[in-house]
Amino acid sequence: MKQSIVTLDMEGVLTPEIWIAVSEKTGIPDLRRTTRDEPDYDKLMKYRLNLLDQHGLKLSDIQRVIGTLRPLDGALDFLRQLRASAQVIILSDTFEEFAQPLLRQLEWPALLCHKLEVANDRIVNYKLRVNDQKKKAVAALKSLNYNVVAAGDAYNDTAMLKEADVGFLFRAPENVKKEFRQFKAVETYRELLKLIKEAL
Repeated sequence: MKQSIVTLDMEGVLTPEIWIAVSEKTGIPDLRRTTRDEPDYDKLMKYRLNLLDQHGLKLSDIQRVIGTLRPLDGALDFLRQLRASAQVIILSDTFEEFAQPLLRQLEWPALLCHKLEVANDRIVNYKLRVNDQKKKAVAALKSLNYNVVAAGDAYNDTAMLKEADVGFLFRAPENVKKEFRQFKAVETYRELLKLIKEAL
C-alpha cells in the first residue's frame, strides 16, 4: 500500500485569482488575462510585466491588493479536512512575494512556487524555479514512491494532472473542461474532498 500525497493549485482552487483582483482594483482590464486563457506562461508573464511597466504599477501596489483578499469560501475548511487525511503540497505559478498573506489565512500549507526579480519596488523580471515545475514536482513525488492525487483549474495545471496517479479539475472554465475530458470535473469542495479521499 503506497502512501499518498495531494498536490493542489492555489489560485482558482483555494484563493481568488490574484491578477484578476489587481485588474479590478486598478481598472486595467488587460490584467484579467490568466492561465485559464493563455497556455503559454512565459508569454503571459511578459505581457503582464509590460502592462505593469506601462501603468507604473509597483510590487507594493500589488501586495496592497493581495492584502485585501480572502481564501475562497469553504477553502480553509476543505484544506483542514484534507490535511487530516493526507499530506498536501500547493503547486502554484504564483510568486513568494505574492503568496504570504493568503498562505497565512490558509494556516501555512507547504507551497512550491516562483520568485520575482525586484528593483526599487519595480518588478523587472520573474524567475521560474524550474520549467514545468508542477509536472516535475509530481514526477519527483512519484519517484519517492508516493501515490499522487492532484487538482487544478487551468491550462497550467493539466501537465500536473496528467503526471499524477489521479487528477481532477475543480471549477475549471468550459474551454479547459472541453479540452481535457479525461479528468473528472467538479464544482464543490465537498465533491472534490470525496473524490480525493477515494483516490488516496
